[in-house]
Amino acid sequence: MKHIILSITLAAAAPAVLAQHENHNHTATTPAPKVAEAHLKNLRQLTFGGDNAEAYWSFDSKAITFQSNYKQWGVECDQIFTSPVKKMGKDTARKSAMVSTGLGRTTCSYFMPDNKHILYASTHEGDSACPPNPESNGKYVWAIYPDFDIYVADLKGNITQKLTNTPGYDAEGTVSPDGKSIVFTSTRSGDLELWVMDIDGSTQRQVTTGLGYDGGAFFSPDSKKLVFRASRPQTEEEITKYKDLLSRGLVEPTNMEIYTCNVDGSDLKQVTQLGKANWAPFYHPGGKKIIFSSNHHSKRGYDFQLYMINEDGTSLERITNESMFNAFPMFSPGGKQLIFSSNRNNHGTRDTNLFLADWVD
Repeated sequence: MKHIILSITLAAAAPAVLAQHENHNHTATTPAPKVAEAHLKNLRQLTFGGDNAEAYWSFDSKAITFQSNYKQWGVECDQIFTSPVKKMGKDTARKSAMVSTGLGRTTCSYFMPDNKHILYASTHEGDSACPPNPESNGKYVWAIYPDFDIYVADLKGNITQKLTNTPGYDAEGTVSPDGKSIVFTSTRSGDLELWVMDIDGSTQRQVTTGLGYDGGAFFSPDSKKLVFRASRPQTEEEITKYKDLLSRGLVEPTNMEIYTCNVDGSDLKQVTQLGKANWAPFYHPGGKKIIFSSNHHSKRGYDFQLYMINEDGTSLERITNESMFNAFPMFSPGGKQLIFSSNRNNHGTRDTNLFLADWVD
């Protein structure tokens, strides 16, 4: 939810371009010292080409939905796909079923509670073409495309509902484990804030209010809390720069930390204070730990690994060591498996693929 000189990274909305840039520029770089990936067993690769990211489980743990720009699947920029997990990773030429329209750019898909519909954001109503990437001018910037709205489609790609219809960016939607609510990021109040709505799109209400980019949110296992990543510009210079970029539909997130709050926005807490980019958080099924991606250990700003931390910010533990990009971790319902994106095993190409592992606590 990821678009370039890479000094940090962003979360949910535009991962494919981010990962592609990471691979293109830093494949040959020596990685950080290895640590054991003791939590990951029986690791297997699910996709084999292009940039594949934001893979999220169905409620019955049988399928995933994800975004890909794999050119051999006939797409020009990120589109939404779905597949039963058991059919992935065996036939490398097999195309997963496309759920999105194939028009515009899409991001941030998530299964609805019935396992028969998928939520995603798309720009297709604004323009059928893929929107252009922003001019970077030597900086890492990300376009907040105002044409993004949130839709629901069945598994055959038929749009059955449009959930947002306000001017500006609406994307990064995820569904609560109890199936009652959706959290998303919107610019409708003038800043990039978290919003929550009922599962049918009704009763849309603002959650966060702090200046900065709040996004990539997920619910806690009991559906009572949110975990997300946020930028919080502090100095006058940082605030002016953030507001100027946002007025032009851009963000340049140079510092992201992990936060939690109640679904109504109360009890806001900063979990990490690591510096650099900490993002793509997801609750461990026990509800007391958070897994996320970070480059805080990297002296050059890249090299993203998965970490686990207690909800209170203690006991930071590194989870991955392979390759220079590991992100978008999501536990299966019940916590038996972890799916994530990585550029491991890409044989020096620009590919980022999906990987599945049995989780060992």
